[in-house]
Amino acid sequence: MITSVTRRLALGLFAGATLLATAASAQDFPNRVIKMVVPYPAGGPTDVIARIVAEEMGKEYGQNVIVENLAGASGAVGTRTVAKAAPDGYTIMFGNNQTHGNNMFLLKEPGYDAIKDFAPLAGAGAFEHVFVVPNGLPVKSMQDLIALAKKDPGKLNYGSTGVGSGSHLATELFMTRTGTKMTHVPFRGAAPLVTELMAGRIDVSNSTLPSVLSQFQAGNMRAIGIASPERNPQAPDVPTLREQGITDADAESWAAFFAPAGTPKPVLDKLSKTIIGILNRPDVKDRITKLGFTLNVRDPETFKPYLAKEIQTWADVIKAANINAE
Repeated sequence: MITSVTRRLALGLFAGATLLATAASAQDFPNRVIKMVVPYPAGGPTDVIARIVAEEMGKEYGQNVIVENLAGASGAVGTRTVAKAAPDGYTIMFGNNQTHGNNMFLLKEPGYDAIKDFAPLAGAGAFEHVFVVPNGLPVKSMQDLIALAKKDPGKLNYGSTGVGSGSHLATELFMTRTGTKMTHVPFRGAAPLVTELMAGRIDVSNSTLPSVLSQFQAGNMRAIGIASPERNPQAPDVPTLREQGITDADAESWAAFFAPAGTPKPVLDKLSKTIIGILNRPDVKDRITKLGFTLNVRDPETFKPYLAKEIQTWADVIKAANINAE
């Protein structure tokens, strides 16, 4: 007959064994390849930063950390794949305000819950947005753009990296603040958008700085305003919106690393410590900031309230712009 004392002893031994197994698995982690999912096409700024971090993680762990691009549905395809992956630390992702915020409001069935299905590993920072136009468009400042847009509302088109992307919502915010109207043309990622903009088939884009920095530096397009409080050191000649008389229209697209919810805490802690350490290394910071990305590294506990606030901010923008879920 099993007494209550025996049962409690057995449960205690089981719990102790489980804790020891978890500690051992974390100590051995990783002992095989880690997959880092980027839910966008290869070659874009999100992909480049992920590959820099993955390369350094591989060196530190002595195990390959491979980047897998799973694009589609505004980043939802790759994101739901990670949400459903085994919570063991061997599948992580580099997400952003679209995958872990806006999709919750703009997709009827994203296939995941951005809060419940993920554990943050580290906030990396943000992509600042910059307004760029083709060289052939007769616009050299933000006020020129506003005047042209108001002359014939809806005639100008603006490109974004997809419905609900930072470039989409940041432009909607701008139009709300300035009383302008332009027609939205969404693309699947930054690369095709940049190609069409240079060809003059897109009139303007409020793109993330890394996706267009090299192109306007090379003279292939014109940058007319950056949506941040201060000028970016990688583009010091581009004036801010505030300098050009446009207020309350600043926007940034944050990016962060996530693991599936339920991943053992010791494994999460190890991944977080590694990623944060890499992002704070001077050589890595130099490589990433040269892309035009603004680093602002946050640990998981600091990132969580920031995430909640950002989700609410952009939910309000979506509501104000009357953007419907697809």
